[in-house]
Amino acid sequence: MAIEPKRREPKVEGTSRASKPRKSAGKSPPNKRTVLKGMRSREQATGKTASRLIDQRIRDLGGWRGKTLTRMRALILEADPEMTEEWKWMGTPVWSHHGIVCTGEAYTKVVKLTFARGARIPDPSRLFNASLEGNTRRAIDIHEGEKINASAFKALVREAVAQNGASANAGVKAGPDAREAKPIKVRKGERVVLLSGGNPRIAKADGGAPVQAYIAAMPGWKRDIGKRLDALIVRNVPDVRKAVKWNSPFYGVEGQGWFVSFHVFTHYVKVTFFRGTSLRPIPPGGKGKDARWIDIHEDDLDEAQMAMWVKRAAAMPGWVP
Repeated sequence: MAIEPKRREPKVEGTSRASKPRKSAGKSPPNKRTVLKGMRSREQATGKTASRLIDQRIRDLGGWRGKTLTRMRALILEADPEMTEEWKWMGTPVWSHHGIVCTGEAYTKVVKLTFARGARIPDPSRLFNASLEGNTRRAIDIHEGEKINASAFKALVREAVAQNGASANAGVKAGPDAREAKPIKVRKGERVVLLSGGNPRIAKADGGAPVQAYIAAMPGWKRDIGKRLDALIVRNVPDVRKAVKWNSPFYGVEGQGWFVSFHVFTHYVKVTFFRGTSLRPIPPGGKGKDARWIDIHEDDLDEAQMAMWVKRAAAMPGWVP
């Protein structure tokens, strides 16, 4: 007798093999904390929204990491009141002005501040201690209990903003409201842009010519200060080596490194001795291990004291970037 094969019941489209009904989404509303956590990890934000997310990030960190990030954030905003706070890359605080200035990340043992264009920024106080091998970024790793020189850090932030401004304005004609791109004529066929604070933007190069171009572009009374400083240094160190680096004139001795540099700010010219702690008397600016500086205001250059510092600084091993 033939046995009929068992007939399979037709599978109804849209039903699963299991007969259990699905739970309604409305019965289990998502936890508020979970939603906030997801938003913090995925979304990008700027302005007040980003600031609130950074506030929450600091509260979540707590302890020494939260306190450290709070302090460094305050210094960044003090250095540039026009800084914009952003939230990017799976929950990373970002500070921007004409582009990214730096990011703030917290790890188990360090709080890391990474400067997007740090390799181009002068760092006489040697705050950068991480990501030193690249050609673009530089970072500051802060461990528990460590303190960062506030003045030197804010100077780094301002320089980073200036670098961003130079890149943003390169090849772009300044509008009537532009404040950071002020082209001035140096000699026929050549124009120089004044960056934040009136500092001339000069391409990095060795020799006396770029230094003279920088001095010629210094605005107002600061140009006279630049000429006097240059002449004083040459007079006291006849074999001095010159260059422009990071939009600042550098002076050094072959085989010994750089011993002094100066830079234009809105109300003064800052003269930095890279081994300033070894000078007597010690120049008044700075609290780092090596570098010290003095701010020269109009009619405020003490040439006798400056000559003593220059001669002493040139006789010591200098700074090698």
